[in-house]
Amino acid sequence: MSRHGIAFAEQLELPLGDWGDEAMTGTSGEDAPVEGSDLMERVLEAANLRRALGQVRRNGGAPGIDGMTVEDLADYLRKEWPSIRASLLAGTYKPQAVRRVEIPKGGGGTRNLGVPVVLDRFIGQALLQVLQAEWDPTFSEHSYGFRPGRSAHQAVSQAQTHIRSGYTWVVDLDLEKFFDLSRVRKRVRDRRVLRLIHRFLTAGVLSLRGALEPTVEGTPQGAPLSPLLANLLLDNFDKELEKRGHRFIRCADDANIYVRSQQAGERVMASVTRFLEGRLKLKVNETKSTVDRPWNRNFLGFTFTRGRNPRRKVSKKAILAFKAKVRVLTRRTRGRTVARIVHELRIYILGWRGYYGFAEVSSPLRDLDKWIRRRLRCYHWKQWGRRGYRELRARGVSRKLAWNTAKSAHGPWRLSHSPALSFALPARHFRALGLPCLIER
Repeated sequence: MSRHGIAFAEQLELPLGDWGDEAMTGTSGEDAPVEGSDLMERVLEAANLRRALGQVRRNGGAPGIDGMTVEDLADYLRKEWPSIRASLLAGTYKPQAVRRVEIPKGGGGTRNLGVPVVLDRFIGQALLQVLQAEWDPTFSEHSYGFRPGRSAHQAVSQAQTHIRSGYTWVVDLDLEKFFDLSRVRKRVRDRRVLRLIHRFLTAGVLSLRGALEPTVEGTPQGAPLSPLLANLLLDNFDKELEKRGHRFIRCADDANIYVRSQQAGERVMASVTRFLEGRLKLKVNETKSTVDRPWNRNFLGFTFTRGRNPRRKVSKKAILAFKAKVRVLTRRTRGRTVARIVHELRIYILGWRGYYGFAEVSSPLRDLDKWIRRRLRCYHWKQWGRRGYRELRARGVSRKLAWNTAKSAHGPWRLSHSPALSFALPARHFRALGLPCLIER
């Protein structure tokens, strides 16, 4: 067995005797490339598979319809990989249906997410790595979503640059679910890979009622390949906007085109809608698409202050979503210690701050810090119950103020803003428990 094959087998904890050179490297006569393409063989190279396995482990995630966890994957591959690999090389591998789950939206309601089985995530990740290396360099520099070396922060900064350059109107486009395999066929010659992609996209969905439903349209959210396919399918749109000389930014199915006037925006909206629906057969979501000022719109969780010199600001929608999550974590009926609640908050806040700390307007974040502390004071007060007076006195509150607070007819939320609780539980108390601030000190 080659050095790479041994390393891969060791990472999967596979018995080396079960893996010959042909099984790992695909050198047998039966593995000859189809139609002059060796794409599937490259997908199944040991180094690529090791990377894919590591990424699936890092991503984690819930099990699919078969119940297999990420931790179970290595043991399963140790037993079944030779037959799985043979089916991939023969073009007969069939992905399983995805499991539908509903996750809450920040602004209320839910959206559907498809959870593929872990094995399909592994194979999809391996395929993604090879296709992305080939396709990504050909994509537009104005496309930022789900691309190596590119980030949402870069997209927001570029939007800010356009506005500062005098392009103070935005054509905000939202595209409905889409899929067109013909554009994949132009890039992929290996029929086995085309067949696999098609099967990934049409594997079906196990609904919340337990019924198997067909995949009607779009790329399933949650699958590794979905973002790359979305970028491929919209690449023609990007190139058309470049040809027309527009200043634009696209992230997945959201595209913002920046113009100098409302009239220009209306013309561009009509023109690109005709192109999308006529030439590319894509549907523009009219209820979410509009021409407006950038400071009236949300872009990747941010908005901007008014005027020609805008500053980045966390959107109201993102703030509402943050508050909804914190309310769940600090719900007074959870029955957990304050220290445990602070630990859970810390994990969420640090992640949120890592993204939204990019904002330049700090006052909303400062207000959120105060609001979080108030939620925690409310939690403290509810837990203290009849001990409220003694707890306040133990923390230095005067006898009169502690008595008036303890005997107050107001509820916990109203009292969480009272002088007694603010004095007894100051900001430094929560910092000592490990609560981070959204405004980094």
